[in-house]
Amino acid sequence: MATAMARKLTIILYVTLMFVLIMANQAVSQSSRPQLHVSRLYGAKQGSLHPQECGSRCTMRCSATAYKKPCMFFCQKCCAKCLCVPPGTYGNKQLCPCYNNWKTKRGGPKCP
Repeated sequence: MATAMARKLTIILYVTLMFVLIMANQAVSQSSRPQLHVSRLYGAKQGSLHPQECGSRCTMRCSATAYKKPCMFFCQKCCAKCLCVPPGTYGNKQLCPCYNNWKTKRGGPKCP
């Protein structure tokens, strides 16, 4: 009876020790990761994007609209010219003057 109790206690101790080691290892690996600081406004100033980045920026910009195809078309056209896309899904065009000031023939905004 005493050996069965000792065996159970050893197993419980072993499982507890493994749990503590796993948790400690996770804490160390998370704290040693390099923290990348990417500005929210990266790509919001004229000329700050590379042409290959336009697709992902426009996908985010057009994510809330029901008219995704035309939004993506004009956003990518504007990004190719201005090399910037304002942050967020709407507004903030003042951060990218080229994007803001490009108008249609009727005088409306060309860029979403």
